[in-house]
Amino acid sequence: MVALMDSAGLPLPGGVDAVLILTAITNPELAYFTAALCIAGSVIGSMVLFYLARKGGELYLERHIATPNEQRFREWFGSYGMVTVFIPTLVPIPLPMKVFVLSAGALGVSPVKFLFTILAGRIPRYIVLAAFGRAMGDNALGWLDVHKWHLTGGALLFGAALMLLVRLMRKPA
Repeated sequence: MVALMDSAGLPLPGGVDAVLILTAITNPELAYFTAALCIAGSVIGSMVLFYLARKGGELYLERHIATPNEQRFREWFGSYGMVTVFIPTLVPIPLPMKVFVLSAGALGVSPVKFLFTILAGRIPRYIVLAAFGRAMGDNALGWLDVHKWHLTGGALLFGAALMLLVRLMRKPA
């Protein structure tokens, strides 16, 4: 339910991740079942928001994309397409996914393409978090504290790889 509400528009930054990890730590036998529920909730919520944007979303974008920064965002989404949805679904750092979901719906992205993009990001994210919580158990927070610089470096490298992916996936102008 938390994943559904978060993906449907009620912002709960990190809430789904926290629920999943805490469940995996306290009830390891439920880790992957909880991950599956998080994936399903996220997909359903994202599809609800996507379809809401389909109905009148273009009008909303026209009305609210008045500043040069907002217009640049729309052009950026037009250039990079579904990569702008994939990255926030995969990366556990709070990113403005809802803006990209709304844009995908309003700009007429195929619902099947959108669905597979959400699944491609959410499945590995939630499975890895469930595995982490399950494997680390009560030691998870201590391990994170000891390895925070390794994780920061890894996140920076992952971010650089995603930036490279964005550049490679850019649609020709």
